[in-house]
Amino acid sequence: MSQGDVEVTTPDDFENENESSYKPPPEKTIEEILQADQDDESLRKYKETLLGQAQTGPIVVEPDNPKKVIVKKLVLVVADRPEISLDLSGDLSQLKKETFVIKEGVSYRIRIEFIVQREIVHGLKYVQKTNKLGIPVDKMTHMVGSYAPKQEMQSYTTPPEDAPTGMLARGSYTVHSLFTDDDKNEHLKWEWSFEIKKDWKD
Repeated sequence: MSQGDVEVTTPDDFENENESSYKPPPEKTIEEILQADQDDESLRKYKETLLGQAQTGPIVVEPDNPKKVIVKKLVLVVADRPEISLDLSGDLSQLKKETFVIKEGVSYRIRIEFIVQREIVHGLKYVQKTNKLGIPVDKMTHMVGSYAPKQEMQSYTTPPEDAPTGMLARGSYTVHSLFTDDDKNEHLKWEWSFEIKKDWKD
């Protein structure tokens, strides 16, 4: 969470997150993408590189899950510290009972681990809104990118953020996170919390 300009938001603002003048291109299946522009050799090779495993046939990692994007884990990454993770594949209501502890002033990143299956997804986006004592204090929107289906886990790591410092900054924070895309699909929305302390074990 940065100490820059504060944008006043509420958790309900997620509904407005994708409202903009930008209009994403029509969604196409992998088969349609492969069939288009076959006479352009350089474009054909580019698409083969982009799609990888998906060009040989449908990739379905979890057959019982109809989603194209399955968000699995959120990981707090701090240099020279063990990674701390939240399991996003189970009961999300239980996440409120777990709290990350972050030492004030440290630089940290957040890594989102996810599976893409069935079809390519365009313009994945991670939105994070942070409240303290019910008051919005920070908002981050990260463009994650477009991903083709793969059997392996894929991930996105945010740029470094500096935890705030000082007595007023310490305390508990509630975070509302959203993983969405250009087509306004809500892949996952969850709530979690962290606490800023003077030291890791303070």
